[in-house]
Amino acid sequence: MSKNFLITGVSTGLGQAIARRALAAGHRVAGTVRTEQHAAAFRALDPGRARAFLLDLTDADRIEPTVRAVEAELGPIDVLVANAGYGVEGTFEESSMADLRRQFEVNVFGTVATVKAVLPGMRERRDGHIFVITSMGGLTTFPGLAFYEGSKHALEGITDTLAQEVAQFGVRVTAVAPGVFKTDFAGRSMVRAPRSIPDYDALFDPIRNRRLEVAGQGIGDPDRAGDAILSLLEVEKPPVHLLLGSDAMRLVAAGRRRVQDDFDAWAELSRSTDSPDGGVSVVDS
Repeated sequence: MSKNFLITGVSTGLGQAIARRALAAGHRVAGTVRTEQHAAAFRALDPGRARAFLLDLTDADRIEPTVRAVEAELGPIDVLVANAGYGVEGTFEESSMADLRRQFEVNVFGTVATVKAVLPGMRERRDGHIFVITSMGGLTTFPGLAFYEGSKHALEGITDTLAQEVAQFGVRVTAVAPGVFKTDFAGRSMVRAPRSIPDYDALFDPIRNRRLEVAGQGIGDPDRAGDAILSLLEVEKPPVHLLLGSDAMRLVAAGRRRVQDDFDAWAELSRSTDSPDGGVSVVDS
């Protein structure tokens, strides 16, 4: 059955791959881009079913009108893929507050505003699927990506909570955490903070150089990622959290073990803070 998609950030990378696979499967796709050149290229993928809309997620006042324009042209949005975003690379100390604000403006505030614009229609129809593209960096961490990973951790928490709130309405929500794919994320889609503190050279220079060296050579196939996401559309109970790529599976598992090791090692100290006269937890497990 054909569905109406809204996918943010379809100029390149995963967003474009998901859009291509959705078009090939017979769906209609509205894709957001930031330039008229990219809009023309996207429409050319399928002149009958690919619709392009100009939108920069930092322009918060344009997000809801753009969603309304998509609905006016295609009809109700059945599937949202909130994909648009970018990464800031740099050590915490060398990255600026301006870097942090823009990182969250796009990856978190822009994404959340898009979801909020689409959600009321899905809730009223008691149907729909929201995919939020996060990152394996939203479930674990690596040196030099503190601001990017912070934004993706925020999306993971927001998406998990949203899924619990809207399941009662038949709206499905999935946070998709890709590993490293054959895209230009580490190239065009990454902003690199300038180096200024030699103390970090030994740790960070090899990481930055390696990332530049292997940019675009990730283990993940973007088209297969698109197929994986499409495969969930007819699943009665799709996952709230989905890792894409064997590297994501391995690295997230290792990161979670580090966290669990801390919990286990300091469990006695954690329990020692309970009130001696008892009490209740705000949320029952």
